[in-house]
Amino acid sequence: MSKFIVSAGGSGGHLFPAQALAHELMRRGHTVQLMTDKRANSFVAEFPAEKTHIIPAATPNLRAPAKAFQAGISILQGIAKAYGILKREDPDAVIGFGGYPTFPPLIAATLRGVPTVLHEQNAVLGRANRATARFADIIALSFDMTKFAEKFEDKCIVTGNPVRDLVVEAAKKPYPALHDDGPINVLVTGGSQGAQVFSDMLPGAMMNIPDQLRSRIHLVQQCRADDLKRATAVYAETRLNVELAPFFKDLPRRIANAHLVICRAGASTIFELAQIGRPAIYVPLPGSLDQDQLHNAQNMVDVGGGVILEQGNLSPHLLATELTKILCDPEKLKTMAQNAKKLSTQDAVAKLALVAQDAANEEE
Repeated sequence: MSKFIVSAGGSGGHLFPAQALAHELMRRGHTVQLMTDKRANSFVAEFPAEKTHIIPAATPNLRAPAKAFQAGISILQGIAKAYGILKREDPDAVIGFGGYPTFPPLIAATLRGVPTVLHEQNAVLGRANRATARFADIIALSFDMTKFAEKFEDKCIVTGNPVRDLVVEAAKKPYPALHDDGPINVLVTGGSQGAQVFSDMLPGAMMNIPDQLRSRIHLVQQCRADDLKRATAVYAETRLNVELAPFFKDLPRRIANAHLVICRAGASTIFELAQIGRPAIYVPLPGSLDQDQLHNAQNMVDVGGGVILEQGNLSPHLLATELTKILCDPEKLKTMAQNAKKLSTQDAVAKLALVAQDAANEEE
């Protein structure tokens, strides 16, 4: 059996697919270790790794020379530390899942001649992955069409984006029955860090929804801790059945219970909704130079599994209008739920595990 080191940035979007792969590799009898940065502390406890290695990492900011210099020092320190760990642990392959904490381990692996696999979750090859791609032996993609991956097509393979075991289990639940006068479950999630825009927009939107429809809504919303008190006070005026929390450990189960999800459009969110099969209103994170979330969401819209509302145009009135239109059309909701599954990559974790095994076997 082989030993793998899995490397991922400290956000859930990178760590969740890495976690899914780690579980699958361990089921196949392999050994898995995790290499990440200090931001991952809140996720490490649930990651199935024999060992966890914390390395220095940073995101370069070329607009601020002093910060860029310091980031460069951190990256070099990360490469040196990763090199020492690889020398000691002697893995058969290193699999990176993006974010700048992936850069030092893959560079160190290249220097030591350890086979490398780089996985891209989004429909756009991220900047850290673009910097690392030339060194990777294999690049695994989640989407058939991935922007900026074209120049590396000779070593690209489409595997899909692995989802956690919790998501696979939640996907067994069929779309909840929706009756004319029955409750409507709406879930709002902004990713692992929450989204202030939803705390700003949702209360006003709910006030603009017709009373008869609003009385049926059971709203479950992820709020940033800083927004929780304010959102609670505003929702009290709407007399809405609402549950607020900064983080839901059982988010896949809550997705399965939802008739509609309002969310960002990170890759993990897209593929979890596809696996479970739930319709969504996507509000992609603005400001990104590459607009990766917008590209992710467009893939779901193209199959009829969701709609996009761009944050720059968003208002409580617009959101209320869209919610009223969708929630008053049960057949459309069911159709969107079915269409969302068209983007599901149910065998992604198995495909990626085979890619990792093949890379490890190449070393032998």
